Amino acid sequence: MRAPGADGPNRQVRGVHPVGNWTRMADRDETPDERFDRNWNELLQELRVAQTGVQFLFAFLLTLPFNDRFATVSQGQKATYVATLLCTALSALCLIAPVSHHRILFRRGRKKELVAISSNLAGIGLWFLWLSIVGAVFLIFQVVVGMSWGVAVGAAFAAAFIGIWYILPTAKR
Repeated sequence: MRAPGADGPNRQVRGVHPVGNWTRMADRDETPDERFDRNWNELLQELRVAQTGVQFLFAFLLTLPFNDRFATVSQGQKATYVATLLCTALSALCLIAPVSHHRILFRRGRKKELVAISSNLAGIGLWFLWLSIVGAVFLIFQVVVGMSWGVAVGAAFAAAFIGIWYILPTAKR
């Protein structure tokens, strides 16, 4: 943290954001390094929530084939299961990757790149996570109450995720 009012070569100019094409007015008096540190910490908090969800879903999916009833599911249901499992694995890959990147880039002065790539990986990981959740809900409803319920509830959840996770925050931008 720098002293209040300190001017220097890294001082953030009010009204200009130091990253990419962001046009939002800077509302904090911080250096670019302070902003990257804050962005990194905020991203880690977000990843902690998403990682927990994907890990629980992944653990659940990994146990299904060892259940006696799994042998009775149709080929289509097995294909849905495999696709959902792969989406969950890809989500885990993307949401946990920033940890590995941080370990490799730690103390190398690469926070800007770390924040950028980790943010992109988080977005991709969340995309695979919503596909995983929709796939799991669809599969469970299909097995328990039938295909029509699986399709209806799966489609409703897909629409809800798109609306709440993507359209709502994009509209508030």
